[in-house]
Parts: sequence; structure tokens; C-alpha cells
Amino acid sequence: MLATHLAAERPAVRLTKDEWLWALGTTPWDEPTREKIEAQLWRLAQEILRLGLSVVLDFGLWARVERDEMRSAARGLGVGIELHYLDVPAEELWRRIETRNSQPPWDSYPISRADLDRWSSIFQSPDAAELLLYDTPPISG
Repeated sequence: MLATHLAAERPAVRLTKDEWLWALGTTPWDEPTREKIEAQLWRLAQEILRLGLSVVLDFGLWARVERDEMRSAARGLGVGIELHYLDVPAEELWRRIETRNSQPPWDSYPISRADLDRWSSIFQSPDAAELLLYDTPPISG
């Protein structure tokens, strides 16, 4: 939802990995294809940025090293970079996932609570020092 809002507000091209996976007839559980799609979306994002347009990446970046690599590459293109991090409690995340799991296509490939718990254990939240490396988002109105 936030990515859709940001893309409309900017305006920007929103690149959402899960949508591409579903459109190609696979699922987010297909790890080899997921990795390829993510790499291609990042290449596409850089091309769009080179054209002077804005991009909203709506996927991953769970590890600090991933965020650092993408931020560094984008800075090399001379563009501003925002990181929108929402610190949401696990119970609220699970509530949102349950809602999503009840709707197609996720109802056929639901995310389990064990998945959420595993992902939560590997996600690296940005700390205050990391957040300072990004540009301040404009105030929306």
C-alpha cells in the first residue's frame, strides 16, 4: 500500500517483485526465479533512474548489505534515495498477512506464521545511523 501511494504521489515507476512473479506464472516461493526477477528489476530501476525518472522498489532489502549496495549504486547515478521503514509489531504483520492470505493469489500459496517468524529472525532493521544515510522524504500533503 505504501509503495503504491509513494509511486502515485511522486510520480514514480513502482517495481514489485511479487506482481512480476505472479504475472510470469510462478510464485514468490520459487526462489531461483525470485532471485532472477529481483536482479532484473534492479537493472530496470537503474535504467529508469538514468532517464531522470523516479522508482519505488517494493521488495526485499532485508539485510543492511543489500541496502548499502543499492544505495551506493543509486548515489553513483546522482539520484536522491529515500528509505521508508515501518517498524510494525509482529502481531500486526501477522494480521496483515492473514488478510492477504485470504485473497487470490495468496490463498493458494499462503504465508505461514512460521515463515513470518523465520523472516523476522533474519531481517536487519535499519538503525538511526543507517537512516541518516538516506534523503529525507518530502512532506506529503
